[in-house]
Amino acid sequence: MKPWLLYALTTLLLWGVWGAFAGLPSANGLPETLNYVVWSLTMIPPALLVLSRSGQPLQRDRRSVTLGLAIGLLGAGGQLLLFHAVRIGPPYLIFPIISLSPALTIALSFALLRERTGLLGLVGIVLALLSLPLFDYRADGEPAGYGSWFAMALAVLAAWGVQAYVIKLANASMDAASIFFYMMLSGLLLCPVALAMTDFSQPINYSLDGPGLAAAIQFLNAVGALTLVFAFRYGKAIIVSPLVNAGAPLLTALLSLLLAGAIPSSYKIAGIVLALTAALLLAAQPEEPVQR
Repeated sequence: MKPWLLYALTTLLLWGVWGAFAGLPSANGLPETLNYVVWSLTMIPPALLVLSRSGQPLQRDRRSVTLGLAIGLLGAGGQLLLFHAVRIGPPYLIFPIISLSPALTIALSFALLRERTGLLGLVGIVLALLSLPLFDYRADGEPAGYGSWFAMALAVLAAWGVQAYVIKLANASMDAASIFFYMMLSGLLLCPVALAMTDFSQPINYSLDGPGLAAAIQFLNAVGALTLVFAFRYGKAIIVSPLVNAGAPLLTALLSLLLAGAIPSSYKIAGIVLALTAALLLAAQPEEPVQR
C-alpha cells in the first residue's frame, strides 16, 4: 500500500470513529466543557511531534502568530460548540452538515481571493444549500426544541469554513508544523473559558468512563489530524481530500445509526445523501489558479 493511501485511510478511520463516539463522555456525566479541555490536552503530543519532525523552528513573526492563532481559535471554538451539539443531537446528522464547510471556504475564496471553482464545486455548493433545510425538517409530533443542535452544527460549519479560508492565507507564508502548533496553543488558551463555563455544582463523572473515555476518543481526533498532514505530504490533494472529507462523515453517520438503532426520516436521509454528495464534489474539485 502506498504511504499516502495508508495515511489517508488512517485519518478516515480515526475521524469516522471519533465522530460516532464523541458524545459518549458527555452522556456519561462529563460536561462538554471538560470534554473540550481533554481534547485540547490530546493535541499537545501530535503538535510537538510535527514540530520536531519538520526540522524548522517555530515561526514567531507577527503575521505567523496572528494567522496561526486565528486558525486555532476558529477550530477550537468550533470544537467547543461541537461537543455540546453531539450531546443534544444525533451525530449521524451533525457530521454530514459539518462536512459542508468547504462550501463556505469556496465562497470566501471566490469573493476575497478571486479564486474560481469549476463545475464540481458549483454543483457541490448547490447540493449543500439544498441539503441544509432537510436536516431541520420537523414532522408533526417532534418536540419543539428538536432543532437546537442544528443551529450549533451550522455555527461549527461556519467556524471551520472560515478557518480553512484563513489556512489558505497562512500557507503562503507559514509551514504546516507552525500552523498545527498554533492550533494546539489556541485550544489550550480557550481552556479557562471552558472551565469558567462549567457548572461544578452539578455531579461530574471523574471516573474512567468520563475523562478517561474522553481522552481515548479525542486522541483519535488529534492523531487523525497528524496523519492527515502526512497524507497530504505524500499524496495529491485532489485524491486525499475527497477520500477523507467525504469518507469520514459517512463512516460517522453509519456507525452512529448502528449505535442508535434508529432510522431517520426520509427527509433526513435525503439530507445526509445530499450533504455527503456535496462534500465529495467540493473536495474533488481541483483548485483553480488565482486570477490576477
